[in-house]
Amino acid sequence: MRAAAPTLTQRPPRAADDDKPRRGGAGGPGTAIITKTRTQTKKPSLYRVLLLNDDYTPMEFVVHILERFFNKDRETASRIMMHVHQNGVGECGVFTYEVAETKVTQVMDFARKHQHPLQCVMEKK
Repeated sequence: MRAAAPTLTQRPPRAADDDKPRRGGAGGPGTAIITKTRTQTKKPSLYRVLLLNDDYTPMEFVVHILERFFNKDRETASRIMMHVHQNGVGECGVFTYEVAETKVTQVMDFARKHQHPLQCVMEKK
């Protein structure tokens, strides 16, 4: 008598070792490990742009600088200017290094052009 052929629901028995290559077992034929390297981007350092008080630069000129170079509205610019006047130093904004450096240069050039001794500096936050 002839043995019946296995159907889709019946599987022929197999040894436990036959499963390893199919499941990706270590050391089996055709096994490969693919690694993907992810680079972590670091956030740029931030710098505070500061105005320093002096006894010669007009207050209205400082307000104008804050409006023009730091996009402050009149009220905010006046408040920062008064803070600089009363405390000797005030923060205009926080930027990346390149932006802060550019703002300091713009303010210093503009102040010199108008013959004011205003000082603008940047410091790491």
